Amino acid sequence: MNSATTELIALVKRADTLANIAGLLGWDEQVNLPPGAAEQRGAQMAALAAVVHTASSEPRIGALLAQLEQNGAAGLTDDERTIVRQARRDYDVATKLPAAFVEEKATQDSRGYHAWARARADNDFASYIPVLEKNLELVRREAAYLGKGDAPYDYMLDKHDPGLTAAAVDRLFGELKRELVPLVRQITASPVTARARTVGEKLRGFPIDGQRAFLREVTGRIGFDYNRGRIDVSLHPFCSGTGSDVRMTTRYKEDQPLDALLSSIHETGHGLYEQGLPADLLGTGLGINAGMAVHESQSRLWENQVARSRPFWRFFEPRWRELFPAQTAGVSSDELYLAINAVEPTLIRVDADEVTYNLHIILRFEIEKQLFSGELAVRDLPAAWLRASRELVGLEPANDREGVLQDVHWSGGAFGYFPSYCLGNMIAAQLWYRALALRPDLEADFARGDFSWLLEWLRENVHRQGRRFSALELVRRVTGEELSPRPLVRYLRERYGSLYGL
Repeated sequence: MNSATTELIALVKRADTLANIAGLLGWDEQVNLPPGAAEQRGAQMAALAAVVHTASSEPRIGALLAQLEQNGAAGLTDDERTIVRQARRDYDVATKLPAAFVEEKATQDSRGYHAWARARADNDFASYIPVLEKNLELVRREAAYLGKGDAPYDYMLDKHDPGLTAAAVDRLFGELKRELVPLVRQITASPVTARARTVGEKLRGFPIDGQRAFLREVTGRIGFDYNRGRIDVSLHPFCSGTGSDVRMTTRYKEDQPLDALLSSIHETGHGLYEQGLPADLLGTGLGINAGMAVHESQSRLWENQVARSRPFWRFFEPRWRELFPAQTAGVSSDELYLAINAVEPTLIRVDADEVTYNLHIILRFEIEKQLFSGELAVRDLPAAWLRASRELVGLEPANDREGVLQDVHWSGGAFGYFPSYCLGNMIAAQLWYRALALRPDLEADFARGDFSWLLEWLRENVHRQGRRFSALELVRRVTGEELSPRPLVRYLRERYGSLYGL
């Protein structure tokens, strides 16, 4: 690389290092922070946000970009063009956002998290209304600063997944919804559904220490490097950090042992992606992920296509029974597989099975669109949520804790993030079928406890690409097809059609 590119990388990496420090404070806020320190943490986050903003909007970055972009970036390598393109995107955002706004937003994000946690605990949506109204105001202001004031929701979608628009999501979700709703009805009408519920009720009294040991063994076996990461407990499972320091969280319930395990495998998928990015280019266009939809594809693929499969459990079931002999004595292998793949509508997104989960995301997407169009006011969210839940999931929340207060995302202004979960499911299914085409005996690897081929294939085709391509282009290049819900529908019909006798 030439000297201008080298200097640009150094400045970009410095800003990213500072942002990572803020990320660690955010992780600590949800894992370790004493309740009485919430206000101080908000001030700390604001102060650090100002430092990150100064580093990100450093005039020297602009001068280097102008130099490197001369003549359409002619003479640069593909890698250098990727780095310059992403640096330009980040620099334009940083320089268009006033420092005072950045501090205000960081303070509000911190306060919003604690306000949400209190409102959720107390089932008190009224106290949360001012927070959401403020968050929407900040998002609209941010979009306006970036010249997207006439399309703030498209701006938020693009922020999480570059190039994505509401129109594109509408088209994909519309096609999926037409296929998914009747499939859910078929499955839930099957007598197998009741048997799955009965098996799930047998899984009780699993000691937390044993669960923690088992999930650590599983996540380590599929490839997570605990020398560069850790897992803790939080109110809402998440993954943050960098490939050199991945911070994952989960939550344990003695009577729901599969919940912590599968959510931890989900977060491990995120962690594996981060650990697969080029560490020496962290923070540049080659050292950051391609967007949240691709990130979610990695977590959902490991959680669903891999960890809910029979071959996966052929390997891990003996160890599971060894750790929990009394709790598993009355459960056969077929019953365990049914419990792992139980399908039953639930009010809570994070507890949803992989079939109905997508309906939860469509619900949130449709509500977000209404919020941003002005059709829906914040104060009317609980009633709108109830109607949408009844229509899409077939259930009505008894309270706001089961409804509009269940998710953390909006507390930090992360509107436009939810679609990435469902898009991630689509991408995961498309990647899965491509991997099977290349390695037809892939699941035989799982039965031997060998996940190395799949991980290396993802590393080569997804992780190491960084942000060289947008999500839609990456899918097209890796699978040879445009992103579509059809592979996801095919996968769900194949796995659950046979299991539920459809």
